[in-house]
Amino acid sequence: MSKIADTSLPDPSRWKALAFIALAQLMVVLDATIVNIALPSAQTDLGISEGNKQWVITAYALAFGGLLLFGGRIADLWGRKRTFVVGLLGFALASALGGAAQGQAMMFGSRALQGVFGALLAPAALSLLAVMFTDAKERAKAFGIYGAIAGGGGAVGLILGGFLTEYLNWRWTFFVNIPFAVLAAAGAYFVIREPAGGRNRSPLDIPGVVLSTLGLVSLVYGFTRAESAGWSDSLTVGMFIAAGVLLVAFVATESRVRSPLLPLRVLTDRNRGGVYLSLGLAVIAMFGLFLFLTYYLQVVQGYSPVKTGFAFMPMIAGMITGSTQIGARLMTRVPPRLLMGPGFLVAAVGMLLLTQLDLDTSYAGVILPAQLLLGLGMGTAFMPAMSLATHGIEPRDAGVASAMVNTSQQVGGAIGTALLNTIAAGATTAYIADHAAGAGDPKLLQFQAMVSGFAAAIWWAVGILVAASAIAVTLVNTGRPGSGPTGSAGGTGERVDGTEDEFRIPVVAH
Repeated sequence: MSKIADTSLPDPSRWKALAFIALAQLMVVLDATIVNIALPSAQTDLGISEGNKQWVITAYALAFGGLLLFGGRIADLWGRKRTFVVGLLGFALASALGGAAQGQAMMFGSRALQGVFGALLAPAALSLLAVMFTDAKERAKAFGIYGAIAGGGGAVGLILGGFLTEYLNWRWTFFVNIPFAVLAAAGAYFVIREPAGGRNRSPLDIPGVVLSTLGLVSLVYGFTRAESAGWSDSLTVGMFIAAGVLLVAFVATESRVRSPLLPLRVLTDRNRGGVYLSLGLAVIAMFGLFLFLTYYLQVVQGYSPVKTGFAFMPMIAGMITGSTQIGARLMTRVPPRLLMGPGFLVAAVGMLLLTQLDLDTSYAGVILPAQLLLGLGMGTAFMPAMSLATHGIEPRDAGVASAMVNTSQQVGGAIGTALLNTIAAGATTAYIADHAAGAGDPKLLQFQAMVSGFAAAIWWAVGILVAASAIAVTLVNTGRPGSGPTGSAGGTGERVDGTEDEFRIPVVAH
């Protein structure tokens, strides 16, 4: 008969390990925005055509988004520490190739390779946190730090990307990853002690790997193509149809095979499903905002890349405060939905302020308070969401559960960029058509139309954040960690002593 046994004593090096895991996460998040800043310069130097420049972003997104579930399963199979180190070293190699690129083919290949190793690295990092930090209070602190980096790292990337592009050259936006990756890999190798008994040594589900990879690649490419070619483009529509067929076939396969790539128990848990859905929606809104605010500050207000990066500092400060001072402190005291729901609503209020953008909007009067509210709200909501997505999960499923968090964010980012860009472009065109007759300065009209388009898209982002809040409050019904049988995600954890806040993932001993 099986009995529930307590885990072994916590690893004394776990906080040092967190530093290296956080460094790796920072590198991955930085890379997403740092390359956007460098793209115009790289395009000119490498002779990349206007039609092909999107592949610098798309090659990474397709490889990363398509292989995340596979990467999560590899982490469960190989071991999270080994997968984490391999992912870091591979990412460093791919970054070196990108920085040394002599033409567009080499650049696109290096970006795809970054995506491949990023898909190994990201799930391994999050699942390491899930299995190393099981005490409720420690878990809250660890995920608070991780959530702050995951949320604010993109804005830091804008600052660093601006500095590197302006004062060195675009190649350093790739080379800067190398010391990050090597330091994190060396630290992880010597410091991380992965808990024993958490691997899933079942045979790899090859049909699941093929169907999920092709389905996710089709979905991400469909949204990416819709941004440039339009929603009615035949290839765009074909990608969406293919994605639907492949992902339905994937779910059907997973329900039948003996050792599924993604056990459906990971998805069907009400709390995890609510987290994946609400996080995906929130990322849709956030990706659109980064894009619009960057264009507004640089094109309309005339900010330099460095000044634009620093203009995002209030959002970073808000995210760090929301994640470490609000989310982490309250996570062991209140149910997650009472942090996620209000957090997304506070972010929606910040987004609402940005619907007031015009040609001469005051930074101090509108943009700064809006960013503070966005940062506070997102930091407060993301922190318990990241923790809950892997809380109570069986150790053998930690990798794929972590991969699903990244997948929801990656797909949300692709949707957000395409959907909100399309809305903004449509509103811009309509504004020009309505005001062209009485316009004096064509350039002024173009700027006014652009800002009008941004505002229209941001209204949609407000609605999306409200929907994320409603989903979090409705679907996420677990209690606070350590509060009883419902204190775990999915009810798979149990109290291990009489204290109110102590909570650990149980290990079944035979």
